[in-house]
Amino acid sequence: MPNEQFDLFAGAGIPRDAPTRLPSRAPAVAPAGLDDAALLAAIPGSGVADGPALATEAGRRRLPAAIPVLEDYCRRFAGFGLQLVLPEQAAALAALAAIGGPDAARSVARIIQRGWAQGPNLAQAAAAAARLGALLPPETVLALLRHAEPGVRADACRLARSGGQVVTTLMDLLTDLHRDVAIEAACALGRMGRPEARPLLRQVLDHGPTTPVIEAIPPIADEDCIDRLARIARGTAPEVAAAAREALDAIDHPRAAQHIRRLQG
Repeated sequence: MPNEQFDLFAGAGIPRDAPTRLPSRAPAVAPAGLDDAALLAAIPGSGVADGPALATEAGRRRLPAAIPVLEDYCRRFAGFGLQLVLPEQAAALAALAAIGGPDAARSVARIIQRGWAQGPNLAQAAAAAARLGALLPPETVLALLRHAEPGVRADACRLARSGGQVVTTLMDLLTDLHRDVAIEAACALGRMGRPEARPLLRQVLDHGPTTPVIEAIPPIADEDCIDRLARIARGTAPEVAAAAREALDAIDHPRAAQHIRRLQG
């Protein structure tokens, strides 16, 4: 994945901080009033006033037919947005995430791999990819894991799959200065069955457990982790307690089975 594309405004005598858009106007169309076919037909030729609203409406309706339209809409803005978030791309990526499913996941993966989302817009694409569980090549994931923006690194951890350099990089991220990144790296390693994630995940279990952290525990659970999960399962936060019970049920260990019986009794 290329790290950067040429800035199309470089050398044009336009300062980087100069506005590159016309003043906004009221949308010319009311997206909610369009039928599905008209909505999809309106997206390709739309501008900054209409495009984000049209894309958002396609996402709200969760239209599978919108996936290739939204992907091509992102392509139209490739090379722009090195310094600023593009509302059109942001809306299209959010719509793809809202539509969901494997086709949307593959679409977002292509947008990232082909370098169509650059600068702050790459963060939007990485977030959508993580939400969709997109499959990206290891070299692309590595580039995201090493990105300067911590939010991109955190989302890349959720995209990571086990394999040589990816695992090594996740190990390095366990000491990332941004705790959210370190926790996501530990979750990724836990899901891979890497015991190196255990110390940090134990800390989180003790001081603010979350469902993703709990779900990362079963592949690396020892008796200490099992006891922590049992304590959380008896807690008062319903969603987290339910996740802890499910994690205990997924652990093939006599101590986990013992706790399950006690919780059921």
